[in-house]
Amino acid sequence: MSVSASASTETPAQRTSRIPQVPFWAQIVAGLVLGVVLGWITRTYDVQWLYTTLDKVGHIFVQLLKLAVAPLVFFAILVSITNLRKVNNAARLASRTLLWFMITSLIAVAIGLAIGLLTNPGSGTGLTPKDGEKPENAGSWLDFLTGIIPTDVITPFTELNVLQIVFMAAVAGIAALKLGEKAQPILTLSESVLELLQKALWWVIRLAPIGTVGLIGYAIADYGWDLIGKYATFTADVYIGCALVLFGVYPLLLATVAKVNPVQFFKGAWPAIQLAFVSRSSVGTMPVTVKVTERLGVPKEYTAFAVPFGATTKMDGCAAIYPALAAIFIAQIFGVELGVQDYLMIAFVSVVGSAATAGLTGATVMLTLTLSALGLPLEGVGLLMAIDPILDMMRTATNVAGQALVPVVVAAREKILDHDAYNAASSSPVDEEYGVREAEQKVTVPATV
Repeated sequence: MSVSASASTETPAQRTSRIPQVPFWAQIVAGLVLGVVLGWITRTYDVQWLYTTLDKVGHIFVQLLKLAVAPLVFFAILVSITNLRKVNNAARLASRTLLWFMITSLIAVAIGLAIGLLTNPGSGTGLTPKDGEKPENAGSWLDFLTGIIPTDVITPFTELNVLQIVFMAAVAGIAALKLGEKAQPILTLSESVLELLQKALWWVIRLAPIGTVGLIGYAIADYGWDLIGKYATFTADVYIGCALVLFGVYPLLLATVAKVNPVQFFKGAWPAIQLAFVSRSSVGTMPVTVKVTERLGVPKEYTAFAVPFGATTKMDGCAAIYPALAAIFIAQIFGVELGVQDYLMIAFVSVVGSAATAGLTGATVMLTLTLSALGLPLEGVGLLMAIDPILDMMRTATNVAGQALVPVVVAAREKILDHDAYNAASSSPVDEEYGVREAEQKVTVPATV
């Protein structure tokens, strides 16, 4: 007897479609809300076990992201450089990408300086120089330049020195290009390893809603609203500055330079932006940024170069807006008058030295580099360490948006942007890439009884 195949040949996608799937962005929002609630309960009622749990959950999520950073950066940069051989006018695209990185960073630092001069974030805080503490590691131009070249090939990976990893990957990529066909086995292996790392990192990204609960909850429980109140003006300045760049400058560039719909860009790039807000890691978000940039119509070969390059050097939030505001804030706390030449120095450091942030959580190295260039006390860094996680969420979201924006702008200017794909981009890369879409592609064999 044969049974109708319609009942027995349902695809996994059809079976799972009966269960309503919560969009990934909604899971993130739910994690944010739950984290705030649990953090408030922990701080209000001094629930120690919940405090420890939130801390561990957030810490484990960040550690899982960091676990893939070193090999991911190395193979992403290596493969992205070698992929340029598949792109016409590769040198032109690379130079235009770098140029737009610098232009947008200059605009961002100008906005940061303007907001800082208008609001005086260091006035009326009640903070004094005694509240500051000198950081253990400080950046300087000499350290920045000499620190790019590693002393061996192992230490950069064990100590997670991203700049040195980028240097080694760039050298290996250029050498592979020069070798040509002889390097093809290495390139094939590198591409396979990169795919493996990205697949594993997608699994970590799927845990982002749980990580959000821990990170946000711990921040609220540990810092509380009282601490945020002391830095109210400075915190507002950072968020307003990032918002102006994110929702003002970027849409303006998209509309006037790229001549595309800005709303469609945010619709397509939003999965990467929201994950960056939670994870506070440009490199950790890189697989999502690559996917959304491709879906916005940027050619895959160019995306494979521009996004990894941007994830380690393109930091409008951490390396432009934040150090500009922080320098003004610290100068006011320590009673130091800044002149026009100092503001020009801040702009120069922000545009040239942004690679010092290296795409990891936090921007302490970039801040110490800026303070060193201005001759401001490094103890000022300690004033901002407590509030840094709250600020870093918005900074990283701005960074990642810029890392997706520049390839779109360059591709549109060079007339290689797929406008049909750009106008169609909308869905979450996590849900589509490893959810329903993957299930629909599986071949099912009809069953008979």
